[in-house]
Amino acid sequence: MQTDLFNLEISQPKFTFVDLFSGIGGFRIALENWGGKCLGYSEIAANSIQVYKQNFIRDANLDEPNLGDMRSLHKLPFTVDLITGGVPCQPWSIAGKLRGLDDPRGQLWLDTIRVIKMNQPLAFILENVKGLTDPRHRPQFESILEELSAANYHLKWQVINASDFGLPQDRDRVFIVGIRRDINQGQNFQFPQPLNLHPKLFDFVEGVSQKPVIKKKFSPQVLFGNHIPPARGRFQKNDELNDFFLFSDVRNGQTTIHSWDLIETSDRQKQICDIILKNRRKKIYGPQDGNPIPLAALQQLINDLQESELNQLIDQRILRYVENRGYEFVNSKISSGINGVAKIYLAHAEAIATLTATGTKIFVATKYFNCQNHQRYKQEFIKTIYHPQKYKEITPRDTARLQGFPDWFVLHQNPSIAKKQLGNAVPVPVVDYIVKSLLPFIWEA
Repeated sequence: MQTDLFNLEISQPKFTFVDLFSGIGGFRIALENWGGKCLGYSEIAANSIQVYKQNFIRDANLDEPNLGDMRSLHKLPFTVDLITGGVPCQPWSIAGKLRGLDDPRGQLWLDTIRVIKMNQPLAFILENVKGLTDPRHRPQFESILEELSAANYHLKWQVINASDFGLPQDRDRVFIVGIRRDINQGQNFQFPQPLNLHPKLFDFVEGVSQKPVIKKKFSPQVLFGNHIPPARGRFQKNDELNDFFLFSDVRNGQTTIHSWDLIETSDRQKQICDIILKNRRKKIYGPQDGNPIPLAALQQLINDLQESELNQLIDQRILRYVENRGYEFVNSKISSGINGVAKIYLAHAEAIATLTATGTKIFVATKYFNCQNHQRYKQEFIKTIYHPQKYKEITPRDTARLQGFPDWFVLHQNPSIAKKQLGNAVPVPVVDYIVKSLLPFIWEA
């Protein structure tokens, strides 16, 4: 009997699987934890194939085939129990360009369905971004489900958050499980229930303070007045201070830090910046979600405003002038942050934002920080953490741990490539627990 990082009991009965869209092998780690034998994998990205082979191909399985491009895959040269795959997700994701089945990558769903139909595995597990289930993509999602059902499978699907299975990461993904209709009780499959675990970032990220914080409760009116933000995240509570700080000149919030907070600026300069921030998204200044504001308009908004005051803010690299349009913030893209920093999490945070393949840098405070004064919270953070640079960018190994990859896993030697690959990967513990629920049906077949 063996156990993995999350204390899952691994039974001896074996099963076979094919690892489609394998990436660097997140599915495979979980499947091999449960005694599965891989008969072949499908991947076309050279960097991912390199990492996959480093971790899984040994003398004993040198003949294991890379099945190649899914678009050319039809009948497999063997019978297989389980097919898994994280179908490329960009057409449906917020980080992608929100297209769908008309996108060439969306067509890969049709290739996946074809392979399942032709090979009739006992079961399959498919993974994709939550965006596939959103109302605007629901017709495509329903079409995918109909095709999979028509291929002779009982289907169950569920959106699962990685934080419910032992990872401090707010990562929603949709999982589709299919069990062939001739398998006894296959229609009774149930997804695993969330675990009662509450890990912190300091359990997974190296080189940070491991001291926990007991968070003070506040009245929402104290924190937000009469305007409680409607779109608070799962880990942002209305009666607690956030455990992260957002660096942005184009957003405002309880823990948003602006460039004029980080350098010496007068109350008057802060007022000018705040007024630009509150008005820049108004459509009278342009069609974009944030537009330059002309001098004449600013002089109507700000009493006795002089052009020289705006020039001072330009000299401080807070504002810039756009020819024939007006004034806007230098840091006008939310993803760019300020001085290369978009967000810093406190080490005791319960979850980091979804790790993605887009290359966004994520930072974690290395020093213990526990300020429970809501009026001084930002200022104390700037003084204690930001200015002394008591924070670190998460490393590829940190990223791997936050995705549930074991420490023996060999990462790509280029940190940027490694992080991109991990951002595309499936969270290993989620697959672990899905497989745990699925295997009794396979073993009964």
